[in-house]
Amino acid sequence: QLQLVESGGGLVQAGGSLRLSCAASGRTFSRYVMGWFRQAPGKEREFVSAITRSGSTTFYADSVKGRFTISRDNAKNTVYLQMNTLKPEDTAVYYCAADFYRATLTTREQNYDYWGQGTQVTVSS
Repeated sequence: QLQLVESGGGLVQAGGSLRLSCAASGRTFSRYVMGWFRQAPGKEREFVSAITRSGSTTFYADSVKGRFTISRDNAKNTVYLQMNTLKPEDTAVYYCAADFYRATLTTREQNYDYWGQGTQVTVSS
């Protein structure tokens, strides 16, 4: 069992920055591909970013490319999402997720085995 807990969400003005953290339990964190997803009211959950086990490769949705940066610290069992130049359309509940079975990056929700409870990010105009 892997437990994920997100933190760092909050209210920020457009153009501001936030850094989300996802702390994981367990002894095999480095075995997991990690991803971030988000869900806005009335919208389906969408892929945001993912990072490989070692952190050597990352991938981003077009909507956040150039503004968001995903990273991980396997020694601390934590994955991060640095969000810069935030826009109102970034407002959503952000979830971190872990994929145990695939070594390569994936954007598919069904490939992720564990999910956090989410943290709210609200960007005002």
